[in-house]
Amino acid sequence: MVSKMIWALLLLIASAYGKSESDTAKGYTNLPLKKALRLANRQNIEIDIAEFDRQIARLGVKVARGYNFGKLDATVMGLRSNDAGNVFGFKLQSREATFGDFGFDQFLSGFGEAMMNPDGTMADFQTLAQNFGNPQAQQQLLDTMPDRLNYPDARDHYDVKVRYMLPLYTGFKLTNYRRIADDMAKMARLDKQKIEAQKSFEVRKTYYDISLLDKFEHDLSVIKGNIEHLRDATLDFMKEGYAKKTDLMEVESKLSNVDRMLFEARANRELSYDFLSFLLDHKVASIKHVSLDTFDCKIPLANVLKRNRDIKKANLGYKIQDEMVDVTKSAFQPEVGAFVEYGSSDDTFLGHFQDHDRYTLGVQAKMNLFSGGSDYYKLQQEKLKRLKVKRQVELARKGITLKYKKITTEIANADKQVESLKKELELAETIYQNYQERYKEGLASINDVVIKQSNQIQKLLNLLKVQNLRNQKILEVYRLAY
Repeated sequence: MVSKMIWALLLLIASAYGKSESDTAKGYTNLPLKKALRLANRQNIEIDIAEFDRQIARLGVKVARGYNFGKLDATVMGLRSNDAGNVFGFKLQSREATFGDFGFDQFLSGFGEAMMNPDGTMADFQTLAQNFGNPQAQQQLLDTMPDRLNYPDARDHYDVKVRYMLPLYTGFKLTNYRRIADDMAKMARLDKQKIEAQKSFEVRKTYYDISLLDKFEHDLSVIKGNIEHLRDATLDFMKEGYAKKTDLMEVESKLSNVDRMLFEARANRELSYDFLSFLLDHKVASIKHVSLDTFDCKIPLANVLKRNRDIKKANLGYKIQDEMVDVTKSAFQPEVGAFVEYGSSDDTFLGHFQDHDRYTLGVQAKMNLFSGGSDYYKLQQEKLKRLKVKRQVELARKGITLKYKKITTEIANADKQVESLKKELELAETIYQNYQERYKEGLASINDVVIKQSNQIQKLLNLLKVQNLRNQKILEVYRLAY
């Protein structure tokens, strides 16, 4: 009984998993705009890349802060040499040098000869003084080249040391580098937010494009139905002798034109769905249509200037450049650092470590006194760059203001055009219906009906074009502000 329940549970889980996989492969259906915007922020590839850049910039802040804590290095070195200077230095560093390493055995041998009489007996003090006072004996003793000093045996040398270096004062260079890193992290965050705003713009625009194309397809389908009724009426008139074959050809030509426009609208809609799937990094099968008439923009200029990310980036760029001026000024300040080193040396690795250990403490102050004027001119360069960035901030504000006014003017013009074109389209539809009835009564030619129907389609296309332009301009205002 228990095993049957387990199998039933496993089958239920498997079926649920299979259904979820099937839904995923099918794609999102009836997807609302708000959910699509959330999915874009979470799944869009470009936003993911921008997030990586933001995280990299945040790590750059930690790198800059790390410089303030100095540097700790451990060094392990193994050497073998028979070089006289190296061998003697090895012994000194490992605290194992002896007088014998200086060749004192040969020196003492010569000293012993000076203490002996020619007959082999020990010389008295007077004779010893005479022997050492002899210039030839002195020179012979001094010219002795000690073999152990000049031709030592090869020696192994192992050195282990740890060194810690800490900057105490750098003319605030490290402080300003840390501030610049902080600001660069903020810049990366603004870049990501700007990409998010761009993707939001593209998602919204795609939604309105699809909604507009669906409405256009619906209107074209209605027109196609009217033309098909007209074709049927023309066929009936041909049977009764009231219409010619050319009349039928005109109607079928117009029907073919509408079919072509329907095909283009459906192809463009399919392309819009592909683009939306690309933005969400997931297939989208269908969306929930958005209202085209209530879509409006009422964001004041002050809010746009306050929220616009290009202006924020320009202001942040000015702050960074101001900090770069302070970094350049540090070249005229002294640099002070401290270090401590601890280690041990021996002819065996880690041998007699405590007996041979050593330490060194030190402080260093350094200041450049002359560099050919290059530091001064670098400072002037950075100051000019700061003035340049300040003007760029002004340009950004004025440019955004001008762009906002241009877009809002275009929106106002588009609103008037949409209002006018809707009335013109309504009139064109009424005229077409009237001429269609007149044609059935024999009061108008098929050519007149086709002309009026072409005028109706042209008005519909014009309305679609203006509505699309209006929606795009409204979304551009949102993009400026968000």
